[in-house]
Amino acid sequence: MVSSRTSREAVVPLLSLEQVLPLLSCPCCRSALSLASDGLRCTAAACRRSARAFPTVGSRPALVDFADSVLSEEGLIRDGGASQVARSVPSGTRRWLRAIAKPVNRVAHRHALEMSARLRGRSRPPVLLVVGGGSIGSGAAPLYEAPEIGVVGFDIYASPSAQLVADAHSIPLADGSVAAVWVQAVLEHVLDPWKVVAEIERVLEAGGLVYSETPFLQQVHEGAFDFMRFTESGHRWLFRRFERIQSGVVAGSGTQLAWSIDHAVRGLFRSELAGRIARLAAFWVKWLDRLVPERFNVDDASCVFFFGQKTGRGISAHEMADYYRGTQRGGTA
Repeated sequence: MVSSRTSREAVVPLLSLEQVLPLLSCPCCRSALSLASDGLRCTAAACRRSARAFPTVGSRPALVDFADSVLSEEGLIRDGGASQVARSVPSGTRRWLRAIAKPVNRVAHRHALEMSARLRGRSRPPVLLVVGGGSIGSGAAPLYEAPEIGVVGFDIYASPSAQLVADAHSIPLADGSVAAVWVQAVLEHVLDPWKVVAEIERVLEAGGLVYSETPFLQQVHEGAFDFMRFTESGHRWLFRRFERIQSGVVAGSGTQLAWSIDHAVRGLFRSELAGRIARLAAFWVKWLDRLVPERFNVDDASCVFFFGQKTGRGISAHEMADYYRGTQRGGTA
């Protein structure tokens, strides 16, 4: 089913396309782009996108290397850049019930405030890249509310909260062009998360910040576009070339149990609605996250995070065993 964003979603403040243009690069060859009458083109004569502009879908330029992407140029144009996953913005009673079942992500909110504070007071206005910016992640609102930060977002579908349609495996931005990257609940939806993280490192300036959230124990979501899971240690290794500021658990044992209840009931009754009702009825199990010690939540996390900096000081393979902070040290549970 193909579904576009609902009209109730608020338009968030973003840099204009004219402001973003100097930061852009061709996703096929990394050369600069120029704005022609028919859209954005690569400036490199040898590139296949110098003679033919990138398509525009949903009033957003689609800067994608279609030869190496899950996205199809013909499909994007045909569907007008609409999402291939059904998405909606709840209102009224549904919004209230969703707030109970899925409260605001306090960990992301705290780090959004910290990232904003770290970016404040720079000699030139910092640019923040939101990978998977088609919707604003839970807790990420402070990033969009900080007047000193210029926000650039992209996703694989057209959205009011992103200027571009792009594939994270080949980010259409120049090397060292952004001060920070926010990638929340995205890396499970890409085919090659290691390549995406390498792209994040490439577009970050020296000393740039990155915040990432990725699920560990969660059932499949977004169907055919769900590919990967990471333990807390595995997530750290994914960002091994970054210096750690903080990392750990976003949601632990209780949230993981809520997911399992939801999907177990879905299977028993062959009904997504039944699962959601069961999850709402069991909303209280998420409180276990606060009662369970962090080291136990590490081994049973629903979702983990990493907040780090591009400094050239990462973590080596022989340091990874010492990094583990769960309960199973020395082979004992």
